[in-house]
Amino acid sequence: MSSPAAPRVDTAAHPVPDRHGQNLFTTDTELHKLLALYLPPELLQHMRPHFERLGALAGGPLDELAQTADKNPPTLSLRTRTGIDDQKVVKHPAYIEMERLALSEFGLAAMSHRDETLGWRGKMPPLVKYVLTYLFVQAEFGLCCPVSMTDSLARTLKKFGSPELVTRFLPRFQSLDFDTLAQGAMFMTEQAAGSDIAATVTRAWQDEAGQWRLGGDKWFCSNPDADFAMVLARADGAPAGMKGVSLFLLPKRLDDGSANHYRILRLKDKLGTRSMASGEIRLEGAVAYLVGEAGRGFQQMADMVNNSRLSNGVRAAGLMRRAVAEAEYVAGERRAFGRRLADMPLMQRQLQKLRLPAEQSRTMVFQTALALARSDGGDKTAYPLLRILTPLIKFRACRDARKVTGDAMEVRGGCGYIEEWSDPRLVRDAHLGSIWEGTSNIVALDVIRAVKREESLPALQAHFGALLDDLAVAPAFAQALREALVRASALAATAAHEGGDVLARQAASALYHTCSAIAMAWEGVRGGSAQRVEWAQLVLLHRVLPRDPLAPDGLPASWNAAAPEKHAAAA
Repeated sequence: MSSPAAPRVDTAAHPVPDRHGQNLFTTDTELHKLLALYLPPELLQHMRPHFERLGALAGGPLDELAQTADKNPPTLSLRTRTGIDDQKVVKHPAYIEMERLALSEFGLAAMSHRDETLGWRGKMPPLVKYVLTYLFVQAEFGLCCPVSMTDSLARTLKKFGSPELVTRFLPRFQSLDFDTLAQGAMFMTEQAAGSDIAATVTRAWQDEAGQWRLGGDKWFCSNPDADFAMVLARADGAPAGMKGVSLFLLPKRLDDGSANHYRILRLKDKLGTRSMASGEIRLEGAVAYLVGEAGRGFQQMADMVNNSRLSNGVRAAGLMRRAVAEAEYVAGERRAFGRRLADMPLMQRQLQKLRLPAEQSRTMVFQTALALARSDGGDKTAYPLLRILTPLIKFRACRDARKVTGDAMEVRGGCGYIEEWSDPRLVRDAHLGSIWEGTSNIVALDVIRAVKREESLPALQAHFGALLDDLAVAPAFAQALREALVRASALAATAAHEGGDVLARQAASALYHTCSAIAMAWEGVRGGSAQRVEWAQLVLLHRVLPRDPLAPDGLPASWNAAAPEKHAAAA
């Protein structure tokens, strides 16, 4: 007698929730409100079709390419089959197609250096580039590192390179032709000189013809086969320490088309960003060009690093948005114990805990992008603000992304731990942000360095104080925000005193949480989003103010009291 057939699962009625195929822009209604607040109407109208197209790609085809590239990492080929030395990084076709989309179709690396991109004539504000990156990175994180380095290299070349160097090389960084455009990298790290740039031992010298040459090993080089790299090296006879380090532009190919004199020794086997190559490089008398003033390499490279740090913050924000959106979708579709997960109070609380850091980072991306635009536009008062906002978002958003992606994975349950889904890749990639371009300690100390050297704390207080002055919320909530800003600023000032380094992380977190809460409340009022105002209140309550962990928590009733008449009208 045959056994009865096992019951078949009706997958149409009881599917495993799968968000694949959704448009990551059109479904993000909170982003629409922020764009209406931060972008000029004409520019937003022009960019909306491009945002929609990239959102559709990121939710489907680009996500598939990213998954394929993650499972098929690049390899290093050193010789041809006939024995000719010809080193190259062999990339999977999926990765190459993502390069085409990012660098050519959307011009993510070139748009800040062109007078026309995506049909928009004139300089594109940094915020547009970061919004596009924010959408792109929700599908593919690894490639966004070379994109950022290419953009940052071009910026540094324009800022510090001689007119001859700029004229000769910049056009390839402005190009959108996939066959001729250049990619960039930066080779800084040595085994004994990671964040400690003063310990750099890579040697620079001039040959008989006066051409600069470089020799030595670089330990961690992402995008190692880039067309150009910015390299730190110490010229013969230069003093020890930071003042002896200079910045050089290293081409991959020489004028005659032959390979420059350096080798990729091996590629790294990384936890995340597996789609993108990182390697070790040995410079063997490589031809290079001095960028800017000799002995000021660190100061000049710092501009490139800071630009990359801001991009790190943007990428962390994008990762968190993808993770939270996946968790929200699963909770809304998955049923257990007779109801949706999203209807269960504890799940609602957990989702809210995921949303807060994701929305904080999004707000700080917008605020920092505006400061960058003002600074690049010649507003001298904006630079001190930009100087502190950049390490703040890099420090806190990148750390938050590690926890948010991990906790969001849990919402999907066992499926979230399976590599067929996006969750494991998000978790692996999220750990990169708080390591590259400076670990958390280094970046938190940079926040304090900005306080000490750049008059950044008064600039921060003035900017967010002005947002507070324009804030139409309950007086008790406004006062709580104002007092938090005063106390966070006082903590940062204490950290800037002799012996205060131990407070750097605490002070950086306090400034980030307080400033993001102020800006989120301002956005909520200006954009008519009561939800965003509530998120600002929850940030202040849970991430800034002291509270009793043994008592139930809730928002103070006075924070939701009616605003004065003039504020209510403004809202």
